[in-house]
Amino acid sequence: MEMVLGGQLELHLLQGCCLEAERADRVAVQLLGLRNALGEGTHTHLLMTMEEVSISGQLLRELAEYSKVHFSRVPVVLDYLEILLPCLSRSLRDITTYYEDRTLTKENRWRKMYHSMTQEAGGLSLPQRFILYNRFLFLLRELLLRSPNFDFNTMECTRLQLMQLREARGIPPPPIRLNSTIRPDSVLDDDSGIATNIHWAEKIFSLPLPSRTPLKHQQSSKAYGPHAPWSQSGRDRCPYFLLRTFHMGTPWFSLRGAHELCVERNGSSLQFWRWSSSEHCPKMWANLCFMTWEELVLVYCCFLSFKARNSLTVQVANEDLTLWGERKLFQARIVDDGFMHSLIVYEDYMTKGIRLHAAVWDGDLRQCPVWTAFITHQSASPKWIKRVSKTRVRLADIQLYVFCQEYRQQNQRINRAGAFEIRFVSEEAAKRFKELFSPALIDESTATESTQT
Repeated sequence: MEMVLGGQLELHLLQGCCLEAERADRVAVQLLGLRNALGEGTHTHLLMTMEEVSISGQLLRELAEYSKVHFSRVPVVLDYLEILLPCLSRSLRDITTYYEDRTLTKENRWRKMYHSMTQEAGGLSLPQRFILYNRFLFLLRELLLRSPNFDFNTMECTRLQLMQLREARGIPPPPIRLNSTIRPDSVLDDDSGIATNIHWAEKIFSLPLPSRTPLKHQQSSKAYGPHAPWSQSGRDRCPYFLLRTFHMGTPWFSLRGAHELCVERNGSSLQFWRWSSSEHCPKMWANLCFMTWEELVLVYCCFLSFKARNSLTVQVANEDLTLWGERKLFQARIVDDGFMHSLIVYEDYMTKGIRLHAAVWDGDLRQCPVWTAFITHQSASPKWIKRVSKTRVRLADIQLYVFCQEYRQQNQRINRAGAFEIRFVSEEAAKRFKELFSPALIDESTATESTQT
Protein backbone atom coordinates (compact mmCIF):
# COMPACT_ATOMS: atom_id res chain seq x y z
CA MET A 1 0.00 0.00 0.00
CA GLU A 2 1.50 3.31 -1.11
CA MET A 3 1.70 6.20 1.36
CA VAL A 4 2.16 9.84 0.40
CA LEU A 5 2.06 13.15 2.27
CA GLY A 6 -1.35 14.82 2.32
CA GLY A 7 -0.21 18.19 0.99
CA GLN A 8 1.69 16.58 -1.87
CA LEU A 9 -1.30 14.46 -2.84
CA GLU A 10 -3.66 17.45 -2.68
CA LEU A 11 -1.51 19.36 -5.16
CA HIS A 12 -1.05 16.25 -7.28
CA LEU A 13 -4.78 15.54 -7.50
CA LEU A 14 -5.82 19.08 -8.38
CA GLN A 15 -3.11 19.24 -11.05
CA GLY A 16 -4.34 15.84 -12.18
CA CYS A 17 -7.78 17.29 -12.86
CA CYS A 18 -6.25 19.81 -15.27
CA LEU A 19 -3.99 17.24 -16.93
CA GLU A 20 -6.81 14.75 -17.45
CA ALA A 21 -9.08 17.52 -18.75
CA GLU A 22 -6.48 18.25 -21.45
CA ARG A 23 -6.14 14.53 -22.17
CA ALA A 24 -9.93 14.22 -22.49
CA ASP A 25 -9.96 17.08 -25.01
CA ARG A 26 -7.32 15.33 -27.12
CA VAL A 27 -9.17 12.01 -26.96
CA ALA A 28 -12.42 13.69 -28.02
CA VAL A 29 -10.61 15.05 -31.10
CA GLN A 30 -9.22 11.56 -31.84
CA LEU A 31 -12.71 10.06 -31.62
CA LEU A 32 -14.00 12.79 -33.91
CA GLY A 33 -11.32 11.78 -36.41
CA LEU A 34 -12.51 8.18 -36.25
CA ARG A 35 -16.10 9.31 -36.73
CA ASN A 36 -15.21 11.32 -39.83
CA ALA A 37 -13.22 8.41 -41.25
CA LEU A 38 -16.06 5.92 -40.84
CA GLY A 39 -18.31 7.76 -43.26
CA GLU A 40 -22.02 7.06 -43.48
CA GLY A 41 -23.89 5.37 -40.66
CA THR A 42 -25.25 6.25 -37.26
CA HIS A 43 -22.27 5.09 -35.15
CA THR A 44 -24.32 5.80 -32.03
CA HIS A 45 -21.83 4.33 -29.55
CA LEU A 46 -18.95 6.31 -31.01
CA LEU A 47 -20.90 9.56 -30.91
CA MET A 48 -21.99 8.91 -27.33
CA THR A 49 -18.43 8.11 -26.25
CA MET A 50 -17.09 11.23 -27.94
CA GLU A 51 -19.74 13.40 -26.26
CA GLU A 52 -19.19 11.91 -22.79
CA VAL A 53 -15.40 12.26 -23.06
CA SER A 54 -15.87 15.95 -23.91
CA ILE A 55 -18.13 16.35 -20.88
CA SER A 56 -15.47 14.67 -18.72
CA GLY A 57 -12.96 17.31 -19.74
CA GLN A 58 -15.39 20.09 -18.95
CA LEU A 59 -16.30 18.68 -15.52
CA LEU A 60 -12.66 18.12 -14.58
CA ARG A 61 -11.78 21.68 -15.50
CA GLU A 62 -14.74 23.04 -13.53
CA LEU A 63 -13.77 20.99 -10.49
CA ALA A 64 -10.24 22.40 -10.53
CA GLU A 65 -11.56 25.96 -10.91
CA TYR A 66 -14.15 25.62 -8.14
CA SER A 67 -11.45 24.22 -5.86
CA LYS A 68 -9.64 27.56 -6.02
CA VAL A 69 -12.72 29.34 -4.69
CA HIS A 70 -14.02 26.71 -2.26
CA PHE A 71 -10.58 25.73 -0.96
CA SER A 72 -11.92 24.93 2.53
CA ARG A 73 -13.97 22.13 0.97
CA VAL A 74 -11.15 20.57 -1.03
CA PRO A 75 -10.22 18.00 1.68
CA VAL A 76 -13.73 16.55 1.37
CA VAL A 77 -13.26 15.57 -2.29
CA LEU A 78 -9.60 14.47 -2.29
CA ASP A 79 -10.20 10.84 -1.37
CA TYR A 80 -12.92 10.57 -4.01
CA LEU A 81 -10.62 12.05 -6.65
CA GLU A 82 -7.98 9.49 -5.76
CA ILE A 83 -10.53 6.79 -6.58
CA LEU A 84 -11.59 8.35 -9.89
CA LEU A 85 -8.54 9.88 -11.57
CA PRO A 86 -6.34 6.77 -12.03
CA CYS A 87 -9.26 4.87 -13.56
CA LEU A 88 -10.32 7.73 -15.82
CA SER A 89 -6.73 8.37 -16.91
CA ARG A 90 -6.21 4.69 -17.77
CA SER A 91 -9.35 4.70 -19.93
CA LEU A 92 -8.29 7.81 -21.83
CA ARG A 93 -4.79 6.46 -22.42
CA ASP A 94 -6.18 3.12 -23.60
CA ILE A 95 -8.38 4.89 -26.15
CA THR A 96 -5.32 6.73 -27.47
CA THR A 97 -3.40 3.44 -27.71
CA TYR A 98 -6.15 1.86 -29.82
CA TYR A 99 -6.45 5.02 -31.92
CA GLU A 100 -2.73 5.05 -32.73
CA ASP A 101 -2.60 1.39 -33.79
CA ARG A 102 -1.57 1.87 -37.44
CA THR A 103 -1.76 -1.87 -38.17
CA LEU A 104 -5.57 -1.61 -38.30
CA THR A 105 -7.97 0.44 -40.36
CA LYS A 106 -9.74 3.21 -38.48
CA GLU A 107 -12.98 1.24 -38.55
CA ASN A 108 -11.28 -1.81 -37.02
CA ARG A 109 -9.51 0.38 -34.48
CA TRP A 110 -12.89 1.58 -33.26
CA ARG A 111 -14.37 -1.93 -33.24
CA LYS A 112 -11.42 -3.35 -31.31
CA MET A 113 -11.42 -0.40 -28.90
CA TYR A 114 -15.14 -0.70 -28.19
CA HIS A 115 -15.35 -4.47 -27.76
CA SER A 116 -12.07 -4.88 -25.84
CA MET A 117 -12.79 -2.07 -23.40
CA THR A 118 -16.38 -3.26 -22.90
CA GLN A 119 -15.19 -6.80 -22.19
CA GLU A 120 -12.51 -5.74 -19.70
CA ALA A 121 -15.12 -3.74 -17.76
CA GLY A 122 -17.34 -6.77 -17.24
CA GLY A 123 -19.82 -5.79 -19.95
CA LEU A 124 -20.02 -2.09 -19.11
CA SER A 125 -20.03 -0.41 -22.52
CA LEU A 126 -17.54 2.31 -23.35
CA PRO A 127 -20.15 5.12 -23.38
CA GLN A 128 -21.60 3.87 -20.10
CA ARG A 129 -18.14 3.87 -18.55
CA PHE A 130 -17.73 7.58 -19.21
CA ILE A 131 -21.30 8.26 -18.11
CA LEU A 132 -20.27 6.65 -14.81
CA TYR A 133 -17.17 8.87 -14.61
CA ASN A 134 -19.23 11.98 -15.33
CA ARG A 135 -21.90 11.11 -12.80
CA PHE A 136 -19.18 10.86 -10.16
CA LEU A 137 -17.57 14.13 -11.26
CA PHE A 138 -20.93 15.87 -11.16
CA LEU A 139 -21.55 14.58 -7.63
CA LEU A 140 -18.08 15.77 -6.57
CA ARG A 141 -18.91 19.21 -7.89
CA GLU A 142 -22.18 19.21 -5.94
CA LEU A 143 -20.31 18.13 -2.81
CA LEU A 144 -17.66 20.80 -3.26
CA LEU A 145 -20.30 23.52 -3.77
CA ARG A 146 -22.42 22.34 -0.82
CA SER A 147 -25.39 21.89 -3.14
CA PRO A 148 -28.69 21.05 -1.39
CA ASN A 149 -29.29 18.58 -4.23
CA PHE A 150 -26.26 16.46 -3.29
CA ASP A 151 -27.29 12.82 -2.76
CA PHE A 152 -24.88 10.81 -0.65
CA ASN A 153 -26.59 7.49 -1.46
CA THR A 154 -26.00 8.06 -5.18
CA MET A 155 -22.41 9.04 -4.42
CA GLU A 156 -21.83 5.85 -2.46
CA CYS A 157 -23.36 3.62 -5.15
CA THR A 158 -21.25 5.29 -7.83
CA ARG A 159 -18.12 4.99 -5.70
CA LEU A 160 -18.67 1.25 -5.32
CA GLN A 161 -19.08 0.89 -9.10
CA LEU A 162 -15.81 2.72 -9.63
CA MET A 163 -14.03 0.51 -7.12
CA GLN A 164 -15.29 -2.56 -9.00
CA LEU A 165 -14.07 -1.07 -12.28
CA ARG A 166 -10.67 -0.35 -10.74
CA GLU A 167 -10.42 -3.93 -9.55
CA ALA A 168 -11.41 -5.28 -12.98
CA ARG A 169 -8.69 -3.13 -14.56
CA GLY A 170 -6.08 -4.27 -12.05
CA ILE A 171 -5.60 -0.78 -10.61
CA PRO A 172 -4.20 -0.97 -7.04
CA PRO A 173 -6.10 0.54 -4.08
CA PRO A 174 -5.81 4.30 -3.50
CA PRO A 175 -2.79 5.39 -1.43
CA ILE A 176 -2.99 6.24 2.26
CA ARG A 177 -2.31 9.92 2.87
CA LEU A 178 -0.17 10.86 5.84
CA ASN A 179 -0.68 14.10 7.81
CA SER A 180 -3.94 14.71 6.02
CA THR A 181 -7.65 14.13 6.22
CA ILE A 182 -7.53 10.62 4.80
CA ARG A 183 -8.96 9.08 7.98
CA PRO A 184 -12.73 9.52 7.66
CA ASP A 185 -13.02 10.64 11.28
CA SER A 186 -10.46 13.40 10.74
CA VAL A 187 -11.93 14.80 7.55
CA LEU A 188 -12.85 18.42 8.19
CA ASP A 189 -11.38 18.21 11.66
CA ASP A 190 -12.09 21.13 13.96
CA ASP A 191 -8.41 21.65 14.71
CA SER A 192 -7.13 21.10 11.19
CA GLY A 193 -7.15 24.80 10.34
CA ILE A 194 -8.79 23.90 7.04
CA ALA A 195 -12.49 23.95 7.83
CA THR A 196 -12.88 25.97 10.99
CA ASN A 197 -15.97 27.75 9.69
CA ILE A 198 -17.80 24.65 8.48
CA HIS A 199 -20.72 23.67 10.70
CA TRP A 200 -20.54 20.30 12.45
CA ALA A 201 -23.75 19.10 10.76
CA GLU A 202 -22.26 19.72 7.33
CA LYS A 203 -19.14 17.80 8.29
CA ILE A 204 -21.23 14.82 9.39
CA PHE A 205 -22.98 14.45 6.06
CA SER A 206 -19.75 14.96 4.12
CA LEU A 207 -18.16 11.89 5.73
CA PRO A 208 -18.38 8.47 4.07
CA LEU A 209 -20.14 5.88 6.18
CA PRO A 210 -17.83 3.20 7.65
CA SER A 211 -20.65 0.68 7.20
CA ARG A 212 -24.06 0.62 5.54
CA THR A 213 -26.58 -1.55 7.37
CA PRO A 214 -29.75 -1.81 5.24
CA LEU A 215 -33.16 -1.26 6.77
CA LYS A 216 -36.16 -3.37 5.76
CA HIS A 217 -39.73 -2.34 4.95
CA GLN A 218 -38.80 0.62 2.78
CA GLN A 219 -41.47 3.19 1.98
CA SER A 220 -41.60 6.63 0.46
CA SER A 221 -40.77 9.65 2.57
CA LYS A 222 -43.60 12.14 2.85
CA ALA A 223 -43.95 15.77 3.91
CA TYR A 224 -47.36 16.65 5.32
CA GLY A 225 -46.95 20.41 5.38
CA PRO A 226 -48.27 23.00 5.49
CA HIS A 227 -46.33 23.97 2.37
CA ALA A 228 -45.51 27.35 0.89
CA PRO A 229 -43.32 28.87 -1.84
CA TRP A 230 -39.76 29.54 -0.73
CA SER A 231 -39.40 32.51 1.62
CA GLN A 232 -36.38 32.30 3.91
CA SER A 233 -36.53 34.14 7.21
CA GLY A 234 -33.63 34.31 9.65
CA ARG A 235 -35.23 36.55 12.23
CA ASP A 236 -35.11 33.87 14.95
CA ARG A 237 -31.57 32.75 14.08
CA CYS A 238 -32.46 29.26 15.31
CA PRO A 239 -31.80 25.87 13.69
CA TYR A 240 -34.64 24.78 11.44
CA PHE A 241 -35.54 21.89 9.17
CA LEU A 242 -36.58 22.54 5.59
CA LEU A 243 -38.41 20.02 3.40
CA ARG A 244 -38.80 20.45 -0.34
CA THR A 245 -41.39 18.66 -2.46
CA PHE A 246 -42.49 19.09 -6.07
CA HIS A 247 -46.05 19.52 -7.29
CA MET A 248 -46.73 19.97 -11.00
CA GLY A 249 -43.02 20.64 -11.48
CA THR A 250 -43.01 23.49 -8.94
CA PRO A 251 -41.00 23.24 -5.70
CA TRP A 252 -42.90 23.74 -2.45
CA PHE A 253 -41.35 24.04 0.97
CA SER A 254 -42.23 23.36 4.57
CA LEU A 255 -40.09 24.84 7.34
CA ARG A 256 -40.09 24.19 11.07
CA GLY A 257 -37.69 25.18 13.83
CA ALA A 258 -36.08 22.32 15.72
CA HIS A 259 -37.79 23.57 18.89
CA GLU A 260 -41.20 23.15 17.23
CA LEU A 261 -40.80 19.44 16.47
CA CYS A 262 -40.80 16.11 18.27
CA VAL A 263 -39.44 12.87 16.81
CA GLU A 264 -40.13 9.17 17.09
CA ARG A 265 -38.90 6.16 15.18
CA ASN A 266 -41.20 3.81 13.29
CA GLY A 267 -39.19 0.95 11.79
CA SER A 268 -37.01 2.39 9.03
CA SER A 269 -38.53 5.87 9.39
CA LEU A 270 -38.26 8.90 11.61
CA GLN A 271 -41.58 10.64 12.15
CA PHE A 272 -41.51 14.33 13.01
CA TRP A 273 -44.51 15.86 14.75
CA ARG A 274 -45.59 19.49 15.15
CA TRP A 275 -48.24 21.12 17.30
CA SER A 276 -51.34 22.33 15.46
CA SER A 277 -52.56 25.55 17.04
CA SER A 278 -55.84 25.42 15.14
CA GLU A 279 -56.68 21.83 16.09
CA HIS A 280 -54.94 21.86 19.48
CA CYS A 281 -53.24 18.52 18.92
CA PRO A 282 -49.99 17.12 17.50
CA LYS A 283 -49.93 16.47 13.76
CA MET A 284 -47.34 14.66 11.69
CA TRP A 285 -45.07 17.07 9.83
CA ALA A 286 -42.90 14.55 7.98
CA ASN A 287 -42.20 10.84 7.69
CA LEU A 288 -38.61 10.33 6.54
CA CYS A 289 -37.67 6.83 5.43
CA PHE A 290 -33.99 5.80 5.43
CA MET A 291 -32.10 3.19 3.43
CA THR A 292 -29.56 2.51 6.18
CA TRP A 293 -29.57 2.35 9.97
CA GLU A 294 -26.51 4.58 10.16
CA GLU A 295 -28.21 7.45 8.30
CA LEU A 296 -31.31 7.17 10.48
CA VAL A 297 -29.19 7.41 13.63
CA LEU A 298 -27.22 10.41 12.35
CA VAL A 299 -30.33 12.41 11.44
CA TYR A 300 -31.90 11.55 14.80
CA CYS A 301 -28.81 12.67 16.74
CA CYS A 302 -28.52 15.86 14.70
CA PHE A 303 -32.13 16.73 15.43
CA LEU A 304 -31.73 16.04 19.13
CA SER A 305 -28.59 18.17 19.36
CA PHE A 306 -30.20 21.03 17.44
CA LYS A 307 -33.26 20.94 19.67
CA ALA A 308 -31.39 20.63 22.98
CA ARG A 309 -28.99 23.48 22.14
CA ASN A 310 -31.73 25.79 20.84
CA SER A 311 -32.50 28.76 23.11
CA LEU A 312 -36.13 28.65 21.97
CA THR A 313 -36.66 25.09 23.19
CA VAL A 314 -38.85 25.06 26.29
CA GLN A 315 -38.22 21.41 27.15
CA VAL A 316 -36.89 18.30 25.41
CA ALA A 317 -39.47 15.55 25.81
CA ASN A 318 -38.39 12.22 27.27
CA GLU A 319 -39.71 10.57 24.11
CA ASP A 320 -37.20 12.57 22.06
CA LEU A 321 -34.31 11.33 24.19
CA THR A 322 -34.97 7.66 23.43
CA LEU A 323 -34.58 6.14 19.98
CA TRP A 324 -37.12 3.34 19.70
CA GLY A 325 -35.67 -0.02 18.70
CA GLU A 326 -32.39 0.25 20.61
CA ARG A 327 -31.35 -1.55 23.78
CA LYS A 328 -28.64 -0.39 26.14
CA LEU A 329 -25.72 -2.82 26.53
CA PHE A 330 -23.47 -0.60 28.63
CA GLN A 331 -23.32 2.82 30.30
CA ALA A 332 -20.62 4.58 32.30
CA ARG A 333 -19.12 7.98 32.98
CA ILE A 334 -16.07 9.08 31.01
CA VAL A 335 -13.80 12.12 30.98
CA ASP A 336 -13.90 13.15 27.35
CA ASP A 337 -11.96 16.17 26.01
CA GLY A 338 -12.00 17.55 29.54
CA PHE A 339 -15.77 17.17 29.94
CA MET A 340 -17.81 14.67 31.93
CA HIS A 341 -19.80 12.57 29.49
CA SER A 342 -21.96 9.49 29.59
CA LEU A 343 -20.77 6.68 27.30
CA ILE A 344 -23.51 4.27 26.19
CA VAL A 345 -23.30 1.20 23.96
CA TYR A 346 -26.53 0.68 22.02
CA GLU A 347 -27.66 -2.32 19.97
CA ASP A 348 -30.37 -1.95 17.35
CA TYR A 349 -33.05 -4.65 17.51
CA MET A 350 -33.83 -4.60 13.78
CA THR A 351 -30.32 -4.67 12.32
CA LYS A 352 -28.24 -5.87 15.29
CA GLY A 353 -25.99 -2.89 14.61
CA ILE A 354 -23.96 -1.60 17.55
CA ARG A 355 -22.86 1.97 18.20
CA LEU A 356 -21.10 4.01 20.85
CA HIS A 357 -22.92 7.12 22.02
CA ALA A 358 -21.46 9.91 24.13
CA ALA A 359 -23.83 12.41 25.74
CA VAL A 360 -23.61 15.28 28.22
CA TRP A 361 -23.59 13.84 31.77
CA ASP A 362 -25.42 16.58 33.67
CA GLY A 363 -26.58 20.19 33.57
CA ASP A 364 -29.00 21.91 31.20
CA LEU A 365 -27.79 19.82 28.25
CA ARG A 366 -28.00 16.49 30.07
CA GLN A 367 -28.37 13.58 27.58
CA CYS A 368 -27.64 15.87 24.62
CA PRO A 369 -25.59 13.91 22.04
CA VAL A 370 -21.90 14.77 21.77
CA TRP A 371 -20.77 12.07 19.35
CA THR A 372 -21.65 8.63 18.08
CA ALA A 373 -19.55 5.93 16.39
CA PHE A 374 -20.66 2.79 14.57
CA ILE A 375 -18.97 -0.49 15.42
CA THR A 376 -17.89 -2.23 12.21
CA HIS A 377 -16.37 -5.60 11.33
CA GLN A 378 -12.97 -4.22 12.36
CA SER A 379 -13.95 -4.73 15.98
CA ALA A 380 -13.48 -8.47 15.42
CA SER A 381 -9.73 -7.94 15.28
CA PRO A 382 -7.94 -8.65 18.58
CA LYS A 383 -5.93 -5.47 17.99
CA TRP A 384 -9.02 -3.25 17.74
CA ILE A 385 -9.44 -2.71 21.48
CA LYS A 386 -6.71 -2.44 24.12
CA ARG A 387 -6.87 -1.59 27.80
CA VAL A 388 -3.77 0.51 28.38
CA SER A 389 -4.32 1.39 32.05
CA LYS A 390 -6.81 0.78 34.83
CA THR A 391 -9.19 3.42 33.49
CA ARG A 392 -8.15 3.90 29.85
CA VAL A 393 -9.15 1.89 26.78
CA ARG A 394 -7.96 2.51 23.22
CA LEU A 395 -9.86 1.76 20.02
CA ALA A 396 -7.56 1.31 17.03
CA ASP A 397 -10.02 2.28 14.30
CA ILE A 398 -13.16 4.22 15.12
CA GLN A 399 -14.89 7.02 13.21
CA LEU A 400 -16.63 9.67 15.29
CA TYR A 401 -19.61 11.73 14.17
CA VAL A 402 -19.56 14.84 16.37
CA PHE A 403 -22.74 16.81 17.13
CA CYS A 404 -21.32 20.03 18.55
CA GLN A 405 -18.79 22.64 17.54
CA GLU A 406 -16.76 22.68 20.77
CA TYR A 407 -15.70 19.03 21.02
CA ARG A 408 -12.12 18.18 19.93
CA GLN A 409 -11.61 14.48 19.36
CA GLN A 410 -7.89 15.08 18.68
CA ASN A 411 -7.44 15.48 22.43
CA GLN A 412 -8.39 11.82 22.74
CA ARG A 413 -5.93 10.76 20.03
CA ILE A 414 -2.67 12.07 21.47
CA ASN A 415 -0.96 8.65 21.43
CA ARG A 416 1.55 7.79 18.74
CA ALA A 417 -0.82 5.51 16.81
CA GLY A 418 -3.63 8.07 16.72
CA ALA A 419 -6.02 5.57 18.31
CA PHE A 420 -9.09 6.96 20.05
CA GLU A 421 -8.70 6.77 23.82
CA ILE A 422 -11.61 6.50 26.26
CA ARG A 423 -10.91 7.46 29.86
CA PHE A 424 -13.40 5.98 32.31
CA VAL A 425 -14.08 7.39 35.76
CA SER A 426 -14.03 3.95 37.36
CA GLU A 427 -11.73 0.98 36.90
CA GLU A 428 -14.68 -1.41 36.90
CA ALA A 429 -16.31 0.44 33.98
CA ALA A 430 -13.15 0.16 31.88
CA LYS A 431 -13.02 -3.56 32.62
CA ARG A 432 -16.67 -4.12 31.67
CA PHE A 433 -16.34 -2.10 28.46
CA LYS A 434 -13.28 -4.06 27.35
CA GLU A 435 -14.97 -7.38 28.12
CA LEU A 436 -18.09 -6.36 26.20
CA PHE A 437 -16.11 -6.35 22.96
CA SER A 438 -13.26 -8.69 23.89
CA PRO A 439 -14.33 -11.18 26.57
CA ALA A 440 -11.42 -13.03 28.16
CA LEU A 441 -11.27 -16.07 30.43
CA ILE A 442 -8.37 -14.58 32.37
CA ASP A 443 -8.24 -10.91 33.29
CA GLU A 444 -5.30 -9.50 31.38
CA SER A 445 -2.74 -7.19 32.87
CA THR A 446 -3.68 -3.53 32.95
CA ALA A 447 -0.31 -2.13 33.82
CA THR A 448 0.10 1.47 32.83
CA GLU A 449 1.67 1.86 29.40
CA SER A 450 5.26 2.93 29.20
CA THR A 451 6.33 6.29 27.91
CA GLN A 452 7.19 4.56 24.65
CA THR A 453 3.50 4.30 23.60
